[in-house]
Amino acid sequence: MTTKSSHISVIGDGGWGTTLAVLLAEKGHPVTLWGAFPDYVAQVRRTRVNEKFLPGITIPKTVALTSSLDEALGASDIIVLAVPSQYLTATLKNIRQCDHAGKAFVSVVKGIDTRTFLTMTQLIAKELGKVRVGVLSGPTIAIEVAKKIPTTAVSASLDTRLARQVQEIFSCPTFRVYTNRDVLGVEICGSVKNVIALACGICDGLGFGTNTKAALLTRGLVEMTRLGKALGANPRTFTGLAGLGDLATTCFSPNSRNRFVGHELGKGRSIKDILASMDAVAEGVVTAKAVHDLARKMKIDMPITEAVYQVVYGHRDPRKAVAGLMGRTLRSE
Repeated sequence: MTTKSSHISVIGDGGWGTTLAVLLAEKGHPVTLWGAFPDYVAQVRRTRVNEKFLPGITIPKTVALTSSLDEALGASDIIVLAVPSQYLTATLKNIRQCDHAGKAFVSVVKGIDTRTFLTMTQLIAKELGKVRVGVLSGPTIAIEVAKKIPTTAVSASLDTRLARQVQEIFSCPTFRVYTNRDVLGVEICGSVKNVIALACGICDGLGFGTNTKAALLTRGLVEMTRLGKALGANPRTFTGLAGLGDLATTCFSPNSRNRFVGHELGKGRSIKDILASMDAVAEGVVTAKAVHDLARKMKIDMPITEAVYQVVYGHRDPRKAVAGLMGRTLRSE
């Protein structure tokens, strides 16, 4: 399948949205990058560097920058949604007021809505109706992709043609994209792995070693799979790039925002202080609540998620949370 040049708009000028805009522009696609704050968009347009979210990476002049959703959606065939999960619903309501007929939407947002427990593509369908929708996910630390470090990802959609179209559009010598039909599984993976990354970061902050992190990663994968199976996802997805691959990257990378937040919690800082010091959003903080509440509702055992929730929202001492996990009733693996 050969894909002609497509006009693509990226909604969200954070590190990942900016990275994808740069990647697409370098492939020759006309790209528009939208940001919510006009003054900052004007600054990036002038300097061609997103200093706040992607410092050191030059944005090609072929990337148009705008704070107008009408302008961003106007000429585009494909809309890439790259806003933080807690802002997606509001963004979609604004998009609904614009002309979006016939456009395909690709979510790169990782999270679960705390109120409805919907995934991001489910939110898109809820707000925009019957639109072509897919998700691009996987072990993709933005700065590594921007620096052209070899990376792989998954394009998932029930619309096979769209999944392949996204695969062709984004794939390049340093960014290889696979296809998958398990949209739900891919989104559950991308969401829950951020919660496990918080746990791994907490243990880093406490000064624990690789034994601890390996245990959290392995048992965290079990929790992810358990939730996914209960919701109807394909268990195989959780051992693929979107699952194990993304989980490993987020738990080990020094550039992982979620691991960083956990690390600072482990060192004794308050969650309020940590988040106030960050420009970027650590999705795992909000997702921890959503997954915790969903697991409680469905009566699914997710002890690591429970421990993270208690540290973040219950202000439980991290050492006591780890001790609680280690002291659970002994059982078979």
